[in-house]
Amino acid sequence: MAMGDSRVDTIARLAQWKIDNFGPCSYKKSDPFKVGIWNWYLSIERNRYLYIHLFPEPSRVSKEQPPIARFILRVSNAGSSRRFYISPVHERILRTYDDFVWPVDTSFVGRFIIDVEFLDLKICPLNGGEASSIWPSEGKLQSIASQSTLSCLSRMLDDAIHADLTIITADGTLRAHKAILSASSPVFQSMFHHNLREKESSTIHIEDMSLESCTALLRYLYGTIKQDDFWKHRLALLGAANKYDITGLKDVCEDSLLEDLNSGNVLERLNEAWLYQLHKLKKGCLTFLFDFGKIYDVRDEVNNFFQHADRELMMEMFQEVLTVWRPV
Repeated sequence: MAMGDSRVDTIARLAQWKIDNFGPCSYKKSDPFKVGIWNWYLSIERNRYLYIHLFPEPSRVSKEQPPIARFILRVSNAGSSRRFYISPVHERILRTYDDFVWPVDTSFVGRFIIDVEFLDLKICPLNGGEASSIWPSEGKLQSIASQSTLSCLSRMLDDAIHADLTIITADGTLRAHKAILSASSPVFQSMFHHNLREKESSTIHIEDMSLESCTALLRYLYGTIKQDDFWKHRLALLGAANKYDITGLKDVCEDSLLEDLNSGNVLERLNEAWLYQLHKLKKGCLTFLFDFGKIYDVRDEVNNFFQHADRELMMEMFQEVLTVWRPV
């Protein structure tokens, strides 16, 4: 074997093995080469076909975290008239020498080149679960960037970093940033742009919200709200979403209020749905009450509800009764 005949050169996700001398009845194995977190080998042998093997070096890493490789192989001769044999895209778990072989119907002898391009390398978890790529994808990069941004926004809010706005709530004050609120709500944007009092004093009054529920609103706008806080303050957040035209928050609140509908809250939810024109929630409440017969569970509360309900809402409920109870 010539000097350097077993060496495999690598760059990025490519590996190249230049073979200087290979006879009609031979076997050769490359030196190990590193791609990803594994060392790899290529080997060739001839027995009618040229058989090419790709396999990881036996080690603790390849045993405990076997790679799932997606790759393409290419074989070409080194003569003046270059000929190429290109494999299909392969994807499989590679543990041993026998896990992958590509038979190539070629009579190449002497000098030729084998190229491997790794399209992806995933770690196969021993205890099951989904394999994960060792290389950052666009989604993974986006996720890392998003987490970093949210961490910065959380610090901006918690530590009032360069805060330029004071919010006066029903029972306390909060510090925030005009830019964040303006980007989240056209109402806030207009307020800071046109309203001289808010613009000059850098103070806004949200006295129909408690300090706690207004904090939950800010955490939503800054992207750092926790699920428990959202569930606790849904009705207040719904009111704020409606008042300040906060895109998306109204829909999220509506879906959430529909999720835990029960006999104890259905009439309150129906009223909220009517107040904020939440058609999906309203339909859900009416279906819950009439199609599923839960109106019988809230008979005591219905009298009080009808005394305060909007006339149009009562008409709609009556229409629903007629629809459900119409003779078949």
